[in-house]
Amino acid sequence: MNRAPITSAGALRLRAELEELKTVKRPAVIEAISEARAHGDLKENAEYHAAREQQGFIEGRIKHLEAELSHAQIIDVSTLNAGDKVVFGAKVELAAMESDEIRNYQIVGDLEADIKLGLIAISSPVARALIGKHEGDAITIEAPGGTHEYEIVSVKYEG
Repeated sequence: MNRAPITSAGALRLRAELEELKTVKRPAVIEAISEARAHGDLKENAEYHAAREQQGFIEGRIKHLEAELSHAQIIDVSTLNAGDKVVFGAKVELAAMESDEIRNYQIVGDLEADIKLGLIAISSPVARALIGKHEGDAITIEAPGGTHEYEIVSVKYEG
Protein backbone atom coordinates (compact mmCIF):
# COMPACT_ATOMS: atom_id res chain seq x y z
CA MET A 1 0.00 0.00 0.00
CA ASN A 2 1.30 3.43 -0.92
CA ARG A 3 1.72 5.74 2.02
CA ALA A 4 0.36 9.22 1.30
CA PRO A 5 2.87 11.98 2.06
CA ILE A 6 1.97 14.67 4.59
CA THR A 7 4.07 17.45 6.09
CA SER A 8 4.76 17.36 9.82
CA ALA A 9 2.93 20.71 10.18
CA GLY A 10 -0.06 19.26 8.33
CA ALA A 11 -0.06 16.19 10.56
CA LEU A 12 -0.12 18.46 13.62
CA ARG A 13 -3.08 20.43 12.23
CA LEU A 14 -5.00 17.25 11.46
CA ARG A 15 -4.25 15.73 14.88
CA ALA A 16 -5.51 18.96 16.50
CA GLU A 17 -8.72 18.72 14.44
CA LEU A 18 -9.09 15.07 15.46
CA GLU A 19 -8.60 15.96 19.13
CA GLU A 20 -11.23 18.73 18.90
CA LEU A 21 -13.69 16.38 17.23
CA LYS A 22 -13.21 13.77 19.95
CA THR A 23 -13.11 16.02 23.02
CA VAL A 24 -15.38 18.95 22.08
CA LYS A 25 -17.69 18.28 19.16
CA ARG A 26 -18.53 14.62 19.85
CA PRO A 27 -19.61 15.30 23.48
CA ALA A 28 -21.56 18.40 22.36
CA VAL A 29 -23.56 16.46 19.76
CA ILE A 30 -24.22 13.65 22.24
CA GLU A 31 -25.60 16.26 24.65
CA ALA A 32 -27.75 17.75 21.85
CA ILE A 33 -29.17 14.30 21.04
CA SER A 34 -29.94 13.73 24.70
CA GLU A 35 -31.74 17.08 24.98
CA ALA A 36 -33.70 16.47 21.77
CA ARG A 37 -34.77 13.02 23.04
CA ALA A 38 -36.19 14.67 26.14
CA HIS A 39 -38.59 16.67 23.94
CA GLY A 40 -40.62 13.56 23.21
CA ASP A 41 -41.77 12.04 19.90
CA LEU A 42 -38.64 11.30 17.80
CA LYS A 43 -40.52 10.86 14.49
CA GLU A 44 -41.23 14.55 14.08
CA ASN A 45 -38.35 15.92 16.15
CA ALA A 46 -36.22 17.98 13.73
CA GLU A 47 -33.64 18.82 16.44
CA TYR A 48 -33.08 15.12 17.11
CA HIS A 49 -32.67 14.25 13.42
CA ALA A 50 -30.31 17.19 12.83
CA ALA A 51 -28.18 16.20 15.81
CA ARG A 52 -28.05 12.56 14.66
CA GLU A 53 -27.00 13.68 11.19
CA GLN A 54 -24.28 15.90 12.65
CA GLN A 55 -23.13 12.97 14.79
CA GLY A 56 -22.79 10.89 11.64
CA PHE A 57 -20.62 13.54 9.99
CA ILE A 58 -18.42 13.88 13.08
CA GLU A 59 -17.95 10.12 13.46
CA GLY A 60 -17.18 9.79 9.74
CA ARG A 61 -14.58 12.55 9.89
CA ILE A 62 -12.98 10.99 12.99
CA LYS A 63 -12.69 7.60 11.25
CA HIS A 64 -11.33 9.22 8.08
CA LEU A 65 -8.68 11.25 9.93
CA GLU A 66 -7.61 8.29 12.08
CA ALA A 67 -7.23 6.05 9.02
CA GLU A 68 -5.36 8.64 6.95
CA LEU A 69 -3.00 9.64 9.76
CA SER A 70 -2.22 6.01 10.63
CA HIS A 71 -1.15 5.30 7.03
CA ALA A 72 0.50 8.64 6.19
CA GLN A 73 4.19 9.13 5.60
CA ILE A 74 5.05 12.21 7.68
CA ILE A 75 7.82 14.31 6.14
CA ASP A 76 9.69 17.00 8.06
CA VAL A 77 10.11 19.66 5.37
CA SER A 78 12.83 21.52 7.29
CA THR A 79 15.17 18.52 6.86
CA LEU A 80 14.80 18.41 3.06
CA ASN A 81 17.87 19.61 1.21
CA ALA A 82 16.72 20.08 -2.36
CA GLY A 83 18.32 23.50 -2.87
CA ASP A 84 16.33 25.56 -5.35
CA LYS A 85 14.56 22.53 -6.86
CA VAL A 86 10.81 22.18 -6.25
CA VAL A 87 9.87 18.93 -4.48
CA PHE A 88 7.19 17.89 -1.97
CA GLY A 89 6.99 20.39 0.90
CA ALA A 90 8.51 23.32 -0.99
CA LYS A 91 7.22 26.83 -0.38
CA VAL A 92 7.21 28.45 -3.80
CA GLU A 93 6.79 32.12 -4.71
CA LEU A 94 5.46 32.64 -8.23
CA ALA A 95 5.26 35.83 -10.28
CA ALA A 96 2.67 36.01 -13.05
CA MET A 97 4.21 36.85 -16.44
CA GLU A 98 1.16 38.85 -17.63
CA SER A 99 0.85 40.96 -14.49
CA ASP A 100 2.75 41.79 -11.32
CA GLU A 101 0.68 39.35 -9.32
CA ILE A 102 2.64 37.27 -6.78
CA ARG A 103 1.35 33.92 -5.51
CA ASN A 104 2.73 31.82 -2.67
CA TYR A 105 2.09 28.11 -2.40
CA GLN A 106 3.36 25.16 -0.42
CA ILE A 107 3.16 21.72 -1.99
CA VAL A 108 1.57 19.34 0.53
CA GLY A 109 -0.23 16.02 0.71
CA ASP A 110 -3.77 15.65 -0.62
CA LEU A 111 -5.26 15.34 2.87
CA GLU A 112 -3.86 18.64 4.15
CA ALA A 113 -4.44 20.76 1.02
CA ASP A 114 -6.27 24.05 1.62
CA ILE A 115 -6.10 26.66 -1.13
CA LYS A 116 -7.21 29.42 1.27
CA LEU A 117 -3.99 28.82 3.21
CA GLY A 118 -1.88 28.49 0.06
CA LEU A 119 -1.49 24.73 0.59
CA ILE A 120 -1.80 22.93 -2.74
CA ALA A 121 -2.06 19.16 -3.14
CA ILE A 122 0.87 17.39 -4.76
CA SER A 123 -1.65 15.86 -7.19
CA SER A 124 -2.95 19.27 -8.34
CA PRO A 125 -2.13 20.63 -11.82
CA VAL A 126 -0.18 23.55 -10.32
CA ALA A 127 1.98 21.28 -8.16
CA ARG A 128 2.58 18.89 -11.05
CA ALA A 129 3.75 21.82 -13.18
CA LEU A 130 6.12 22.94 -10.39
CA ILE A 131 7.68 19.61 -9.35
CA GLY A 132 11.23 19.26 -10.63
CA LYS A 133 11.57 22.90 -11.67
CA HIS A 134 14.14 25.33 -10.23
CA GLU A 135 14.20 28.94 -9.06
CA GLY A 136 14.10 31.20 -12.13
CA ASP A 137 12.30 28.66 -14.34
CA ALA A 138 9.12 29.59 -16.17
CA ILE A 139 6.08 27.33 -15.96
CA THR A 140 2.82 27.15 -17.87
CA ILE A 141 -0.36 26.08 -16.11
CA GLU A 142 -3.42 24.97 -18.04
CA ALA A 143 -6.51 26.05 -16.08
CA PRO A 144 -10.20 26.14 -16.93
CA GLY A 145 -9.89 29.93 -17.22
CA GLY A 146 -7.07 29.64 -19.75
CA THR A 147 -3.31 29.25 -19.82
CA HIS A 148 -1.23 31.09 -17.23
CA GLU A 149 2.52 31.59 -17.23
CA TYR A 150 4.55 32.13 -14.06
CA GLU A 151 8.19 32.51 -13.11
CA ILE A 152 9.46 30.75 -10.00
CA VAL A 153 10.84 33.59 -7.86
CA SER A 154 11.95 31.56 -4.85
CA VAL A 155 11.90 28.06 -3.37
CA LYS A 156 12.19 27.51 0.38
CA TYR A 157 12.01 24.55 2.73
CA GLU A 158 10.74 25.53 6.17
CA GLY A 159 8.87 23.48 8.79
